[in-house]
Amino acid sequence: MIKLLVGLGNPGPEYEATRHNAGFWWVDEAARKLGASWALERGYRALMARVNLTSGPVWLLKPQTFMNLSGQSVAALARFYKIAPQEILVAHDELDLPPGQVKLKHGGGHAGHNGLRDIHARLGSPDYWRLRLGIGHPGGRGEVVGWVLRRPPLDEHIAIDQAIERSMGALDLLLAGDMDAATQRIHTTRPPRPKPPRPAAVDAPTAGDGPAKPPAA
Repeated sequence: MIKLLVGLGNPGPEYEATRHNAGFWWVDEAARKLGASWALERGYRALMARVNLTSGPVWLLKPQTFMNLSGQSVAALARFYKIAPQEILVAHDELDLPPGQVKLKHGGGHAGHNGLRDIHARLGSPDYWRLRLGIGHPGGRGEVVGWVLRRPPLDEHIAIDQAIERSMGALDLLLAGDMDAATQRIHTTRPPRPKPPRPAAVDAPTAGDGPAKPPAA
């Protein structure tokens, strides 16, 4: 059973629409689906929400410490409410998946993601669940920082938003702890195939038409 939903990102309007904030986008949508309201909890250095389900309370968290210190908020709340690592789901941006793909994973390494790295260290365990939201890779390792801190183009943003919406179909399964069914639901729900572009219409020349004029510069 998942008792804590965490979205990773950076606080502030300048980061709001950047790729690194995909985890915030996901947990915002989860809060909307659950009817939860965010409030700043200074003791946890985070925006926090709580919903009471028939199975018990569920917390939602957006650390406001900046990405590299995300574990401060996660570990503090987990310790206070006695939430085990395997009861935590962290949604985050994933370089190794293209925009529009989402994968559920339990445990494992942090793959260089600084938010996960800090959560690993402060929880003292890698045994939490991750929801990996694809943002694509720039190609070169030296380009990663600039890539994650930039806004994706509109088509990629739409693909990420659609992936988030599809993953919400597994939210009830995640909260119920049916992780096998949640994994199957998330991994078998495919992004829609893009439609091929329509061919441009070409007007047939009519009698008396001269040669077409070149377009204006």
